[in-house]
Amino acid sequence: MKHKPSSLDFLTTSAELKANSITMQSTGKSLKEALLCAQSEDRLTVGVYESAKIMTDDLDSVSFCVLAMDGEFQCDIALQIHFTLIQSFCFDNDISIVRVSDMQRLAEIVGDKVEPLEDAHCVLITNPADGSWEDPALQKLHLFCEESRSLNDWVPEISLPER
Repeated sequence: MKHKPSSLDFLTTSAELKANSITMQSTGKSLKEALLCAQSEDRLTVGVYESAKIMTDDLDSVSFCVLAMDGEFQCDIALQIHFTLIQSFCFDNDISIVRVSDMQRLAEIVGDKVEPLEDAHCVLITNPADGSWEDPALQKLHLFCEESRSLNDWVPEISLPER
């Protein structure tokens, strides 16, 4: 017997979509806050090669990874391979990882206001040197990633808030 959709099903679906939208906005805001906090404390590493170096030299210092895709990603096989390796490295070492689709917006958030960034495809947030302080925004992101993994979304996408 087929289930005939009712108006109640539509309301449930609408409520779920609205809740999901609010969660995504909140998560995007948390990502921006975590990036700005880490930047103010000099705990950001920006760039694919720079991030790979930190991951190989000082793995225990890495707390969070952001991969940013843009039009270049689809055409750049080397960048796709780097992303695959970074993702695998993060999975193997229990490092939370998310994806953003607007590399330009990410570069605006983490970049120097004077000189634009050339490579913001990968951004790492490292742990504080003394290990005594946890950023609440970063904690929300870790929880979001954990929940996403439980739903088999291994690299969830987050939308960064507008200016």
